[in-house]
Order: sequence, then C-alpha cells, then structure tokens
Amino acid sequence: MNLMRKFAALSVAAVVLAGPVAFAEDHHDNHHYVRHEEWKKGYHMRHEDWSRGERVDWHRYHLHEPPRGYEWRMVDGNYVLAAVATGVVASVIVASEVR
Repeated sequence: MNLMRKFAALSVAAVVLAGPVAFAEDHHDNHHYVRHEEWKKGYHMRHEDWSRGERVDWHRYHLHEPPRGYEWRMVDGNYVLAAVATGVVASVIVASEVR
C-alpha cells in the first residue's frame, strides 16, 4: 500500500509541475504568420490586435530598443513596435526574419 501512495503522489506532482510548462510551450508556438498589409509606419493599430499580442523582450529577439512609450509585441507572427498609449505603429518585422 505504501508503494501505491508514493506512485500516486509522484503522478500528481508530475502533472502539477508539467502542466504550466506544457501550456507555456503551446501558447508561444501559436504565432503562425498572418500578413497584414495595413500594418505600416503611422498606422493606428486596432485595440483588439494590440491587446492579443504578447509583449516581447527586445534583447532576446535582437530588436532595437523601443523609444520611451513604445513596446514590441508579437502579433500574428509579426514583431510590432507601437506606441502603448495610442497603438500607432513605428515598425513591423516578420518574426521569421529575426534570429
């Protein structure tokens, strides 16, 4: 019976510890590329597009440092640099072009 309890405890621990990791990997792999012709410098990005994007670390992806009030986001397989307050786009780079 003691062996069964250890097995159950280890199984539960494995599920609890692996669950968030599996979710994080799945979540970040869902950035398939979608071409957005309208996303150019000066374009006012829709709030829905901006808010579903994920903030990215510009150091990690070798992007240039954003100016004050701007941030890089990953949206539809694109790195988008836009003003946080207004959503005005400064730059768009296809993620597969950045290594």
